Amino acid sequence: MLGAKTVRNVLRVYGKAWTTQDSEKILTIFTNDAVYRERAFQKPFIGHRQIRKYWQSKVVGEQSDIKFKLLNVYTVGNTAVAEWKASFYNKKKKKRIRIIEIAVLKFRGSKIASLREYWHAETVPKSRRSR
Repeated sequence: MLGAKTVRNVLRVYGKAWTTQDSEKILTIFTNDAVYRERAFQKPFIGHRQIRKYWQSKVVGEQSDIKFKLLNVYTVGNTAVAEWKASFYNKKKKKRIRIIEIAVLKFRGSKIASLREYWHAETVPKSRRSR
């Protein structure tokens, strides 16, 4: 049975990999054949090769000064639902972005076999960026 402690530990690695933009670290929490779906209506990234390519392009290529905070974790069977908030500087848009996200994660053992993200993003107003 999957426990919240296991999920929190995995998501700590996820947060650390994101904030340090570590494309190798992120792979340590996914099964070799994992499915990573960033957007509901787009094709998912399947396996380490595609996940690494996505991570390099999106996280390393487009983001900097990343903050991550895990808020809630719920588990049922081998499935977890996690909520977090994050912010980062979007290098393409030249704006600070904040998001709140819900992720549905299916685990195989202590690794993620499937991750589906549902999030909302907004630009951080200039008056709040210095806080």
